[in-house]
Amino acid sequence: MATVPAFVQPSSEHNLIERACCGERTALAELYLRYADTIYRYLYYRTADEALAEDLTAEVFLRVLEGIGSYNERGIPFLAWLYRIARARLVDHWRRAGRRPVVPLDEKLPDETADIEAALDRIWSSQYLAELLQMLTDDQQQVIILRFIEDLSIAEVAQVLGKSKGAVKSLQHRALRRLGRLLRTDERAQSGSNS
Repeated sequence: MATVPAFVQPSSEHNLIERACCGERTALAELYLRYADTIYRYLYYRTADEALAEDLTAEVFLRVLEGIGSYNERGIPFLAWLYRIARARLVDHWRRAGRRPVVPLDEKLPDETADIEAALDRIWSSQYLAELLQMLTDDQQQVIILRFIEDLSIAEVAQVLGKSKGAVKSLQHRALRRLGRLLRTDERAQSGSNS
């Protein structure tokens, strides 16, 4: 995680944003240092591609630099604004690339619920998780990344995504169940190949 250099004095977010809106470079630098790793992580887990995540992160902060003067809080946290910009850059990327990841919807849900969160804890920072996340819907990916990788609350995720808390809970539940099925299928495949 990036640390704030000594020449940049830690400030409250509101003060930083006000200074950045006025074009103060040290405030812009501190905002970048505070949030670049978070946005990169979000984009990496959405794309499973380090170089692409780096490029998109750069695009996000270029947009921030261009739009910070007109940023208006309106009750939405700055980080939520950054996530929205990141999601828009990702959508633009898929449009330019001429493809968007297609995820089949599996309507059959298993009767039992495994301890999926414990299994996810073992693989959070791996390429394997990034690949698994690609098998979820776009909304499910966002909820899982924001809830369990970025450690946002249900209310914060709802605010970032512009959805109700109930919708976020439902998306989280469906995503965890889908990940559980994927993990069980993979474990069966691995144990079958080891026999």
